[in-house]
Amino acid sequence: MDLRFGDSEPTDDERAAVDELLGPPASSWEGAERTEEDLRYSRGGHAARDRRDLLLPGLHALNDRIGWISRGALAHLCRRLTVPPAEAYGVATSYALFSVSPRPTTVLHVCTDLTCTAAGAAALCAGLASRLDGDDRVTVRHAPCLGLCERAPAALAIKAGDPVRTAVSAPATVEAAVLAATAPDSAPQEPPARAAVPQAGDPPPTPPRKKEQTGVATPPPPPPLPPLPLLTRVGVVDPSSLDDYRAHGGYTALRRALALGPTTALREIVDSGLVGHGDAAFPGDPDPRATPVGLAWQAVASRPDRPHHLVCNASASGPGAFTDRVLMEGDPYALVEAMTIAAYAVGAPHGYLYLRGEHPRAARRMRRAVERARARGLLGDDILGRGHSFDIEIRRGAGAYISGEETAVLRSIEGYRPEPRPTPPFPTEKGLFGGPTVVADVETLLHVLPILTGGPAAYRSRLVSVSGGVERPGVHELPSGTTLGELLTRAGVRPGLRAVLLGGAAGRFVRPDDVDVPVRSGVVIAFDGTVPLPRLLLRVAEFFRDESCGSCVPCRIGTVRQAEALRRIVDRAGPAAADDVTLLGEVGRAMRDASLCGLGRNAWNAVESGVERLGVYG
Repeated sequence: MDLRFGDSEPTDDERAAVDELLGPPASSWEGAERTEEDLRYSRGGHAARDRRDLLLPGLHALNDRIGWISRGALAHLCRRLTVPPAEAYGVATSYALFSVSPRPTTVLHVCTDLTCTAAGAAALCAGLASRLDGDDRVTVRHAPCLGLCERAPAALAIKAGDPVRTAVSAPATVEAAVLAATAPDSAPQEPPARAAVPQAGDPPPTPPRKKEQTGVATPPPPPPLPPLPLLTRVGVVDPSSLDDYRAHGGYTALRRALALGPTTALREIVDSGLVGHGDAAFPGDPDPRATPVGLAWQAVASRPDRPHHLVCNASASGPGAFTDRVLMEGDPYALVEAMTIAAYAVGAPHGYLYLRGEHPRAARRMRRAVERARARGLLGDDILGRGHSFDIEIRRGAGAYISGEETAVLRSIEGYRPEPRPTPPFPTEKGLFGGPTVVADVETLLHVLPILTGGPAAYRSRLVSVSGGVERPGVHELPSGTTLGELLTRAGVRPGLRAVLLGGAAGRFVRPDDVDVPVRSGVVIAFDGTVPLPRLLLRVAEFFRDESCGSCVPCRIGTVRQAEALRRIVDRAGPAAADDVTLLGEVGRAMRDASLCGLGRNAWNAVESGVERLGVYG
């Protein structure tokens, strides 16, 4: 393909999509009609290059309006931003939601990841292929996790146009998914956010079954839960109403932070011992999990380089991770308030909220919350008359698991491929646009609110996305020290439990009789005997193969070799060959020892635990 795109020109619709985002071009160098002045010298190049970070929003504008990104459209966007077409093509092809090939205006994304696979995604895909065969209005795409795991199997229909329209079907049937794809405007409405919070009203836990029924050693009934500091408003407040949020304690924490001053407010966060909790973080990375959040924020606050930046990475997209979606859909103003406090503490005048493109309802509610907070003087200049100025810009991802890595999300915002960069320097030293940057996940930021209103000791819980073979899937808020067995009892584990995956695709499997361990992971997926474990391990391997950014050889080659070995084992009728199992260990250790980021270093975790703890290929 000629990455200069030759003389490709955009259609009027494509040109309008770009120009509505960037404004009219200033000169022929950016795509306007040529004038005599343009023949004498070039204009606007430096200003255009300073807007490189608008490349991702520009790609979204084209994909939303047209349904795919043509050569002419990409060439026009590159002229407007003075970006080399080869680089823009590399960015566009990094994201699963974009297409650089013609396709129908409606795309039906059907999740085929772990929880949805266990819930019958294969049968759903087969039924949709039969029903939509020959329908040139819709294309069905097998997608990685859509973050709707508590309602698996899930499908998301996106119909390009002005405006773009979306519809979710979850739990999806063939009929409901077809309706979502062919008539998004009349598709069933999504359930309220409270439906994803099983602890609503603190109902009693499901009575534990006998061990011979479930395979789980029955723990004593769990004690009543204390008040839920993070989930207390989800499903209770109207997420569109700022007044309702304030009536339920909203903006109390910000007022206290402004009264304390940035240094004292930051000291309370340090004293709490708060650490990162994001589902998108890769286990094993030294930063941000091992480093207390307050110390990292202090490092940014003390840097003389200006400006400082704040990034909320709400793009957790691993299988089984949906906490961010539930929080943003159910309590959007809380995230706005928490980001405002964090920015005040570290001296950041501007913040970015980077969220998943697969969560249109969360994006709409966060955008509305930002707009209304700004209109009421809670964002912008001189917030609450205390001299603090801060604003939030929302950026949508487009389907890239690697964006959960803290340096990859910065590159994505800057308009480059979402690839991790070597550290040090860490983002606290040189982050977004080269400035000191705080990168925090949604849950970590929301913990700031109870810390400031209840004192440092208020940080004593964590959120866990629970899905799979349980009666009450959803986001559970657990006191510190809760064991996996207690969580499964609360969630109502179904009969025939065979394995539990802790930490999502980058985590580890545990046996049903090995659940007396504290829950430290933000993702728990339960599997019963109806799910063939070898194929689950293969799906994990395929996930990492597809999501590897390819920056480093150990991950780029290792994830492919791991998937190939598992495919041979799964397809073989007899027992697994010892050489393929040995190869898995060798490849896994190479990835763990030499990969650039946590994706490659943890790509073998689930496979290793499946072989060693579950004896899948023994």
